[in-house]
Amino acid sequence: MKVCSVSYLNSIPFVYGLENSPLNIELSTAIPSLCAKKLIEGSVDLALVPVAIIPELTYSKIISPFCISATGVVETVCLFSQCPINEIDTILLDYHSRTSNQLIQLLSKKYWNISPKFIQPDTEFVHQIKDHTAGLIIGDRAYQYRSDFPYTYDLSQEWQKYTGLPFVFACWVANSPIDMYFEQQFTEALQFGISNLNQAIKEKEHQFITSIDKRRYLTEVIDYHFDREKKQSLDLFLKKIQKA
Repeated sequence: MKVCSVSYLNSIPFVYGLENSPLNIELSTAIPSLCAKKLIEGSVDLALVPVAIIPELTYSKIISPFCISATGVVETVCLFSQCPINEIDTILLDYHSRTSNQLIQLLSKKYWNISPKFIQPDTEFVHQIKDHTAGLIIGDRAYQYRSDFPYTYDLSQEWQKYTGLPFVFACWVANSPIDMYFEQQFTEALQFGISNLNQAIKEKEHQFITSIDKRRYLTEVIDYHFDREKKQSLDLFLKKIQKA
C-alpha cells in the first residue's frame, strides 16, 4: 500500500505513528498540493490530502477519524498584506495549497465582499507582496512572515467568523476500497502517534522550524479529531466551493 503524508510540522504524529506500526506500507511525504496530485493520478493509494480535492476523485473514502483541523486561529494559513482587506486588489495564491486557495477565494466573495484578481505563482513570491497585492502562505514557512506585514488574516479564524465552525484542512483519503482490517490498523497507527506526541516531536523536530513552541502548536492549535462538528464544517465547505 502506497501512502503519502503532508510534509509539514502538523503531520509529525501521523508520520511517527505510521513509521512505528506493523503496517506493510510504502510511506512518502510531500507538500499538500503534491499529495493531492499523487492521489488523483493514482501513484499512491491513500494520502493525507487537502479536502478541496475530494470532489475531483472518481472514488474517495475518508478512512480515518483523524484529520488536520483548527478551531479559530491556525497560525500557518495566512493572508499577508501591506494594506487592509478592503484595499487589496490582487491575491497571490500558494503553490503548496489546494484547499486554502479555494478557501480564500470563497471568503473573498462571500465574507469579505471583495473581488481581487487571483494569481497562481509556481515559486516563492513573498517579495511580490506589496502595495495592494497580498499573498497567501501556508505551512510552517508562514511563521517566518508573521511579523513582516502590518496585516495578517488567519484563514481558519476568518472561516470561524463566517460560519461559527472549525475548519478542516486535510483528511486521510483512499482512492479505492480499503480492506477493513488495514483501515483498523491504520487508525491504530495514527492514534499511537497522537498518544506519543512528545516522543514524536523529540524524533522529528529537527526537521522543522526551531523558533516555535512545537508542542503548543500541535496540542493547542492543531486539532486532529474528525468529529461531528468537523464533518459538518467539511460538508459545508465542499458545498460552498462547488457552488462558487
